[in-house]
Amino acid sequence: MTRISQTLLALLPALLISTAALATTVLPISLERMSKKAELIFYGSVISNEVKIDEISGHVATFTTFNVIDVIKGSTGDTHTIKQIGGQLPGSKVIYKIHGVPRFTIGEKTVVFMPKESRLGFASPIGLSQGHFTVREQNGVNTINDSRAAQAVRANSTRATKTQETKSSPQVRSGASLAGFLQTVRDLIAE
Repeated sequence: MTRISQTLLALLPALLISTAALATTVLPISLERMSKKAELIFYGSVISNEVKIDEISGHVATFTTFNVIDVIKGSTGDTHTIKQIGGQLPGSKVIYKIHGVPRFTIGEKTVVFMPKESRLGFASPIGLSQGHFTVREQNGVNTINDSRAAQAVRANSTRATKTQETKSSPQVRSGASLAGFLQTVRDLIAE
């Protein structure tokens, strides 16, 4: 074995450890835990995304503003803005990205589970990408095509005394109806 090969072999564990340290690891979180832990849960539509240097922290931040359609837990106004770390500054080729931090698209409708903001005003959905559920129309019905949402709605409808809202929620092929999902979240909060 040459000296270069021995050096590379000796450095390999350090390279693997340093690469792994750059990854973001988020453990799965149940809908029940998210519902109870969230300070604010709302259903809304994204109306703007602005990336700029945050005046408080000096970091690149993305400010996403939602038109609030329904507040499930907590209180907020007709619009709500969240500040998340990262983004791509206008005119820059550099993207500051934290793996797992969700990116929202203008026009997207979503149900968002938010924790309390940090002392610097940052907040990403609980469990990062796990804490937001995109709403899509399927055969004229607003749905959430997420297996966790579907599982939670099914469990709620069999365990709880079925409310009129849950009984009248349309059936969808995959995922869950938005009405059924929101009722499930409200039931979980009330437990």
